[in-house]
Amino acid sequence: MPSQRQDVQLKIQSLPDKPGVYQFFDASEKIMYVGKAKNLKKRVSSYFNKTLENGKTRVLVQQIRDIKYIVVETELDALLLENSLIKKYKPKYNIQLKDDKTYPWICIKNEPFPRVFTTRRVIKDGSKYFGPYPSVYVVNTLLSFIKEVYPLRNCNLDLSAKKIAEKKHKVCLEYHLGNCKGGCVGYESEETYNTYIKDIEHIVKGNLTQVINTLKEKMLQHSNNLEFEEAQALKSKIDTINRYKAKSTIVSPTIQNVDVMTVLQDAKTAFVNYLVINDGVIIHGFTTEVNKKLDETDEDIIGYVLPEMRERFNSTSKEVLLSAKIGLKLEGVEFFVPQRGDKKSLIELSERNTKFYRLEKLKQEKIKDPERHTDRILEQIRVDFRLQDKPVHIECFDNSNFQGTNAVSACVVFKNGKPSKKDYRHYNIKTVEGPDDFASMEEAVYRRYRRLLDEGESLPQLIVIDGGKGQLSASLKALEKLDLRGKIAIVGIAKKLEEIFFPGDSLPIYIDKRSESLKVIQYLRNEAHRFGITHHRNKRSKGALISEITQIKGIGPKTHEELMKAFKTVSEISKATEEEIAAVIGKAKAKIVRNYFQ
Repeated sequence: MPSQRQDVQLKIQSLPDKPGVYQFFDASEKIMYVGKAKNLKKRVSSYFNKTLENGKTRVLVQQIRDIKYIVVETELDALLLENSLIKKYKPKYNIQLKDDKTYPWICIKNEPFPRVFTTRRVIKDGSKYFGPYPSVYVVNTLLSFIKEVYPLRNCNLDLSAKKIAEKKHKVCLEYHLGNCKGGCVGYESEETYNTYIKDIEHIVKGNLTQVINTLKEKMLQHSNNLEFEEAQALKSKIDTINRYKAKSTIVSPTIQNVDVMTVLQDAKTAFVNYLVINDGVIIHGFTTEVNKKLDETDEDIIGYVLPEMRERFNSTSKEVLLSAKIGLKLEGVEFFVPQRGDKKSLIELSERNTKFYRLEKLKQEKIKDPERHTDRILEQIRVDFRLQDKPVHIECFDNSNFQGTNAVSACVVFKNGKPSKKDYRHYNIKTVEGPDDFASMEEAVYRRYRRLLDEGESLPQLIVIDGGKGQLSASLKALEKLDLRGKIAIVGIAKKLEEIFFPGDSLPIYIDKRSESLKVIQYLRNEAHRFGITHHRNKRSKGALISEITQIKGIGPKTHEELMKAFKTVSEISKATEEEIAAVIGKAKAKIVRNYFQ
């Protein structure tokens, strides 16, 4: 009677020369491994006919006691079936996505006057779901923008035509606030409401240009019909969408619908970044981990992860950008390795995000001792921001002005990850006229480090500039004047999307919003803003008081100081009698002040 190993050899000989999926079973009849092949016989035979370099693969082959296979028509069918079986059985030796979180979706409910809201449960009830979104912040930002542009209902009333005709409902506070047009009582037609929904579907898909063009056509129609109020309302919507589009991560208007995927491997784990670009805008960016079990190639990992990502994010792109050629073929999908231009920049952006995600995860795994909490955070910042040394000393700058006047800049200092308030400094901008934020930043940075150099004080390991590429470039000019460029690390952090800009790098990186290093930088930025705004308000208030008293002829700064000490406010001075004022500054000056307020 042949042994199990002999049965395996016999099955290998009888395998067909066709594409398909094979399964390896152990002695307990449990699936150990699922694989795909263009040619089942050649692929499975290779496990037994060659010397295997990978130790795990050798162990796998030694445990094989049975082989089963499924013949399919095409390599694409094999890929999809393999993916399905791996997700179903989770074989011991197959790669697995570590990401098992439930991410939020945007739901457009299947109902009259559809509601638009976020959910983590996808229910097959005819509703439309868009996502998932790895970031709750992105979902909330998108929904806030949609509600700003379109008057949607947020009640859960039954708005069927019958209920509305029977006048079962009354308008609520949202109607009176202007957030809803009162479809529940027939003030707005369902047809009009559904035009909002069509626009919203385009927006969540990233088709902002199409929405703008549609609104422009309607605006012109209203204008030609002399319906100027309706035209102005549409213009306001267009302006709001354009502002939102300007804040989105614009890639290039020439790049329409493409996916981007890059892989970075180490011995046990592969890190995969996936981007979805639509209408020149990145609408999804996702990085995940894959647990490797054997010596998987990038092609193996992409073959498993790509279908999963395309299904998860509802991508229908026909072009996928990769950093290197692979032998994988998918029906209806073309793989392309760009060598230059905007598409090459997309690959570089994806690779940067993969790299930083990997570094972040590795540090989280290596350092678990609570006593080294601060040291771990500083090490994480060092990795995330490409620093040579741990940033024990970090400084952050922020500017404030009011219509070009009273321009000030604030510098806050963190040491060992915590505020060092005795080292905070503010700067009254002296050399800049008008609202020039870039020049103001350059002056403040120059004055700060000119002083530290003159006094022989220690310099920070990291400078954070509150702003984008413009503020960062201005700060670099100051460092160049002091011969400090390249000696101190410096980055810019832009608001809203929390983009991190590096010198000489036109594209930002996005650090995971849950990262402790990003939280420290956000704390720095917020503290600089608070400190700067406080000083700015004090300066404006003081300037208003001084201008009121010092414009009196014959009253100088010393007299003003004495009056303020005695009466506290200009209002109290104006109410005081001449005798009360004379008791502070003398009869002659008291008469001048009293005459001024009469």
